[in-house]
Amino acid sequence: MPELPEVETTVRGLARVLDGRRLTRVEARRADLRRAFPEDLGQRLTGAVVTGLGRRAKYGLIHTDRDDTMVFHLGMSGRWRIDPSAEEPHDHLAIETDDGHRLVLNDPRRFGSVDLVRTAELGEWGPFKALGPEPFDLTAKELKRRLEGRSAAIKLMLLDQNIVAGLGNIYVCEALFRAGINPRRAAGKVSLERLKRLVPSIHAVLAEAIEAGGSTLRDYAQPDGELGYFSKSFAVYDREGEPCPCGGTVKRFAQGGRSTWYCPACQR
Repeated sequence: MPELPEVETTVRGLARVLDGRRLTRVEARRADLRRAFPEDLGQRLTGAVVTGLGRRAKYGLIHTDRDDTMVFHLGMSGRWRIDPSAEEPHDHLAIETDDGHRLVLNDPRRFGSVDLVRTAELGEWGPFKALGPEPFDLTAKELKRRLEGRSAAIKLMLLDQNIVAGLGNIYVCEALFRAGINPRRAAGKVSLERLKRLVPSIHAVLAEAIEAGGSTLRDYAQPDGELGYFSKSFAVYDREGEPCPCGGTVKRFAQGGRSTWYCPACQR
């Protein structure tokens, strides 16, 4: 599933051709993805001017001058294509702009979603209402407060969107490795000193992944078709059995329905 860096990269790519442009055509080519497209999507967006783009957790945001925001989630396999040379079978939403650009949302597995929310009501919109802070806004003290008394593993708590919004499996594994924290450690027992290493590690790994255009996993690609290359920098993720620089060996185990990779020699 595309994670925060992939969504941020996508939003930045879309902004280059959408920001400030008038939408001349918005066409949903099927009734639904994970859930139904808004029935009035085309009516409310055609003729609107895009006033800005943003991201909340793993959702992309396209704001318009009609006080509407189109909220999209890429699901497992969704990606935007800019000015594609040919149509593909899973192009489910098409947008055209006043300067001739064409953007297409392609989603073979249809686990993504598109919603239309009044911009002023975004904070109270169902999927956003209980979200925790964005990772880049997080401090060690705030994370300590949110983890207080929690007996669940630190890895699982970091994946809880009510604790921190937008973190996913890849980057949590990598951040815990950089901070030297065992992913099995009870979240409430991680000291403030350790969290002071963890939070900058989260910031750094996300920033590096965004700079690299994300990680190329299965179907993900940037809107311009380029593939992200942060996967070449993985220290532990998907590296079971490979050596760690500390002299240990990367291990994998199942945790909360996902695989976790870590080095038991240097993550305590």
